[in-house]
Amino acid sequence: MTINEIQDEIIEEFSGFDDWMDKYQLLIDLGNDQEPLDEKYKVESNLIDGCQSRVWLQADLVETRNEVGEMRNVIHFQAESDALIVKGIVALLIRVLSGHTPDEILNADLYFIEQIGLKEHLSPTRSNGLLAMVKQMRMYALAFKAKEN
Repeated sequence: MTINEIQDEIIEEFSGFDDWMDKYQLLIDLGNDQEPLDEKYKVESNLIDGCQSRVWLQADLVETRNEVGEMRNVIHFQAESDALIVKGIVALLIRVLSGHTPDEILNADLYFIEQIGLKEHLSPTRSNGLLAMVKQMRMYALAFKAKEN
């Protein structure tokens, strides 16, 4: 699936809820469904600066085959947070960006954040944390792209 197809899927899921308490619950559920991050990745260098809660983000460049059998390098993200809603937010970002090439990640317009109303319903500190998570994921993509060239 493309990044935009995944975003559209998320927008569809969130559009089923009118009440923001239900949307927060969906975020918490998404965070709880996420695989726990291996302890070896819970290191200082994986902590995201700018988040009020602690968020660890691990990124690995993985060679894989696309639908037509061509080899390509994609980034596999894993993360964890000690805050439930933040864990859900990072789970959404991973769902959208993980498994895509550095170029796809760098060129992605993450419109789902606005469309589901996430930005306007987060506290300023959580909003800053969301931006910090996106920035860090793009920094990994940039670093992996530089390594490929």
